[in-house]
Amino acid sequence: MEGLAAGGLGLAAAVLHFAGALKAAGFLHALPLDLTALALAATLGLLALLLAAREPVAGRGVGLVLAAAAALWLWWVLSAAWSPWPEEARKRLLDMALLGPVMLAAGLLAGAEERARRGFVAATLVIGPFVGLVIAHGLATDSIVLGGEIGRDPARVRVAYQIAGLAIACAGGLAALRVVTARGWARLFWLGLLLGLGAAVLLPGGRAAFLGMLATVALGPALLLVLLRRPGRALLWLGLALGGGAGLLALVMLDPGRAENLATLERLLRGMGDAPSARDQIWGTAWRLGGWTGLGPGGFPIALGAGQDRGFHPHNHAIEAMVEGGAVGLLLWLLVFPGGALLAAARARQVAPARAAEIFALCLPVAISVMVSTDLGNRMAWLTLGLALSLGVEMRPRRAWAARHV
Repeated sequence: MEGLAAGGLGLAAAVLHFAGALKAAGFLHALPLDLTALALAATLGLLALLLAAREPVAGRGVGLVLAAAAALWLWWVLSAAWSPWPEEARKRLLDMALLGPVMLAAGLLAGAEERARRGFVAATLVIGPFVGLVIAHGLATDSIVLGGEIGRDPARVRVAYQIAGLAIACAGGLAALRVVTARGWARLFWLGLLLGLGAAVLLPGGRAAFLGMLATVALGPALLLVLLRRPGRALLWLGLALGGGAGLLALVMLDPGRAENLATLERLLRGMGDAPSARDQIWGTAWRLGGWTGLGPGGFPIALGAGQDRGFHPHNHAIEAMVEGGAVGLLLWLLVFPGGALLAAARARQVAPARAAEIFALCLPVAISVMVSTDLGNRMAWLTLGLALSLGVEMRPRRAWAARHV
């Protein structure tokens, strides 16, 4: 029962993590109950079952990051008192201060418990290719629309292309690890899957996910090989990955017409113009607005003159923490997210190399994404933080704890 609960937690947490990408499939989008709500309910139930049998034991530094996260949530609740947009502040608090702790706990326990982590990794390796195939089919049949306003085109399924790209990128990073560790025909299978995912990440249009996959495919196996004390092979992999990626992109660019039809490449090429992007202008304005206490949740769009439009968030976690939470919010954010990353890096040599590399592959694409997109209420950021912190947590049977106190 304990093993089923642990494996089920990994599966449910992965579905919850990538629910926005899975909804690209019409039959999942049309479920009578929302897929996110179903996955959340399953995750909460399985978390309770796992905690009934196992106890998490946190290493040094984990408690400090968790305390900073709690302080960040509390500060956002307090800062809602001076938000110029109370209705939006309440919505953001639901995402950040209520769902955020649940997501962090799910990532923390799913990453710390070995059987749950295996389930999460296995589910990601299925979800990524599945999402890629669904998007390819949807684009070929004109049955999906990439992004845009919800409900704008009721005849087609709206795809959250950033999340879809992240699902593909995380699966690509995990597949790259299998290329390095597998042997014989299995290595060819994983290499073929990696190439397929590399093609699939060009379809949705998420530039951050594309860059995240490039970085993860190059750095993830290199990290694994370094941890296995094979630095020469790590350098060789880096060269092969970067050279192979550049070569594949060059082949695609030989046909400019086809390249323009790939949403990711089209957005990358469009972003290379000389004119400053809207994101650059938003960032420049945001830094000047925060002060010591910030504008409060949802205050940035109004201060920017965009009215009550949630789409006008700063598109950068650090800048959002500064502009809406002020200097206090930025300090807490630095303790939570960069602090969690430093803790994970410090713990990487103290856990099994494969565990550290898998967590790295699952975290890096999302870490890149939160610095150029999304907001502090995004559930993927909090679950990813939990995965990173899980390198500092071990799970032990509760009966062993009880025996020590008899």
